[in-house]
Amino acid sequence: MAVKESKIEFVTDPCPIKPRKIGPQNVVVRLRRRETMGCPFPGTHVHTARQFYQNVFPNFTVMNVEKPPCFLRKFSPDGKYLVAFSADQTSIEVYDYCGASAAADLIAECEGEYIGHKNDDCSFHIRSNIFARFFKVKWIINVVQSNEQLNRECSLFTDDARYVIVGSAAHIPDDLRPHFYQIYTNNEALTPNPRSPLEDYSLHLIDLRGGKLCDTRHFKVDKIYLSHNQGLYLYKDILAVLSVQHQTIHIFQILDGMFINVRTIGRFCLEDDAYLVTSAWPGANCRPFRDATINSLKHKLLVYLYKRAKYISNVTKDPYELRRFYQYFDQLNSLRMWKMQLLDTDHILVRYTSEEVATLQANEPNAQPALLVVYDMECQNEYGLPVHVFTI
Repeated sequence: MAVKESKIEFVTDPCPIKPRKIGPQNVVVRLRRRETMGCPFPGTHVHTARQFYQNVFPNFTVMNVEKPPCFLRKFSPDGKYLVAFSADQTSIEVYDYCGASAAADLIAECEGEYIGHKNDDCSFHIRSNIFARFFKVKWIINVVQSNEQLNRECSLFTDDARYVIVGSAAHIPDDLRPHFYQIYTNNEALTPNPRSPLEDYSLHLIDLRGGKLCDTRHFKVDKIYLSHNQGLYLYKDILAVLSVQHQTIHIFQILDGMFINVRTIGRFCLEDDAYLVTSAWPGANCRPFRDATINSLKHKLLVYLYKRAKYISNVTKDPYELRRFYQYFDQLNSLRMWKMQLLDTDHILVRYTSEEVATLQANEPNAQPALLVVYDMECQNEYGLPVHVFTI
């Protein structure tokens, strides 16, 4: 931070997070680059490798195509496989994509640009057989048992398109209620409610090329938002999983078809934090839920906000910022993690909000106040980025 003309400017060293290079998303620009091979200057095409067409306007459409009894999910990044969930949501079905010419003979004599709702024999024959022409079953992989169900809105592909990560959840019966300390594993744990019931979750790593289930990680008595991959994020080979119930971020590395534990961020942030705590208080044998201290990640956030407020107060010779920190300390301490995203292999973006929002008890949760925090997992630094001002 620097003071210039009675105005505080937050100027520091260059941001350590390198922005990702995202190509243009405009269809016209992408089509132009496809035709010019992405070379804006003449004679530079020799330095560019032509890429597969990503924007091709279809010239024929078939409506109401009959498909197998399954839930079609998405293509793999290389376009070779189509991944689907079985009708009972216990298995993964992998289809080989046979290419656009696979059904050429089937529609060769069709006139026009589409087959709509006609019921003639020719249209019925095409609708009944065209899916089987384009897609051939390669694998049917049983992933979970009958007491669990795969979430068909949860799937993450690795960059090499070899593995796909899917999630499943199992309801906890009323007659097998978990123990109190299984629900409250630390002093940041949330209070369950009917709108956000606890379940047993599992993440599965599936090899698309080998057609087998490689590894599974279980999260018992937890709350992980699997739909739309909200509680998961995959960056290269690093997978982050947010446990909303236990306010913990699990970091895994995908290596040779296995989930490798890297670190757990929450009550402790470093591997030796637990050892240091037990060394400092060797006689302490209480449950983590009874901890009187603030957990490590929340403590780092509060320390950062305190130092920021103190610095501004010293520079401006006005205790206003420090007073605001003390005023909102309880609200800041009560914040809970709701969403997260990996920015790169070292930095993670965490969205803090109130417990009512994290447990989906608030109306329009996405419109509620929040605090964004960038956390450096390697250097153990935090950069607070408030996007909404608390008006409590």
